[in-house]
Amino acid sequence: MQFVFDLDGTICFKGKPISGKILDALATLKANGHEVIFASARPIRDMLPVIGKEFHSYTMIGGNGSLISKNGRIFYSTSFGDEDLLAINSLIDSYNVTYLIDGEWNYAYTGPENHPILQNLDPAKLAHNVKLETLTSVVKILILESINNERLLEELTKLNITIHKHGDENVFDLSPNGIDKWSALQQLGVQEGDYVAFGNDANDRTMFENAIHTVMIGYHEQLAPMAKEAIQGEGNVEQAIIEKIHELAGKYNLIKS
Repeated sequence: MQFVFDLDGTICFKGKPISGKILDALATLKANGHEVIFASARPIRDMLPVIGKEFHSYTMIGGNGSLISKNGRIFYSTSFGDEDLLAINSLIDSYNVTYLIDGEWNYAYTGPENHPILQNLDPAKLAHNVKLETLTSVVKILILESINNERLLEELTKLNITIHKHGDENVFDLSPNGIDKWSALQQLGVQEGDYVAFGNDANDRTMFENAIHTVMIGYHEQLAPMAKEAIQGEGNVEQAIIEKIHELAGKYNLIKS
């Protein structure tokens, strides 16, 4: 069975690396014949520092589905088309937007020096903050601030792109049309109903919709209707996650055999 894990708020917390105990549980999954896939809104560059080095060869979906890495190499990326980028850039100018815009590796950042997003931005210093026009491709755009977020969002919804709004953080991210975590899983040959998904946010919705079993960490209004079960975001959350991983590993080993 394939097990797909979102990162932030699901198996790593407050920007810190995945704990050794959770990594041990993931290693046990693989030892028992399951496949572990990481699927995050982070680009691959920012996934690596929170995942143990011994797991860097595992399959990783980054940028909400716009990037896929396997055996330590990015082998798939989807970028915005020229027409979409022109329209988005025009809105960025009109609404005085500050942003984090990712290429396959480098990025362009115009936000304030104290923005919380910087806690997770290239912590290992693997890339460079460059001017937007020097990025050869754009795979993900995170809108941080603007003069009118509500009106900007209305304008963005008129474009042929994928939008995820993060209400708690008052930011929203943009991906090329049709790109999400489920589309990336399909690129990997993952079949509907052939995997277990762990997640916590709206950008996990499509992968929850197509999983055989889903575990929501904490609570999210959009995700809850698709969650088979939930782990409360209080108390010893990590231990509850580890126990659930072992429980489902045993359950789906039995089904597989």
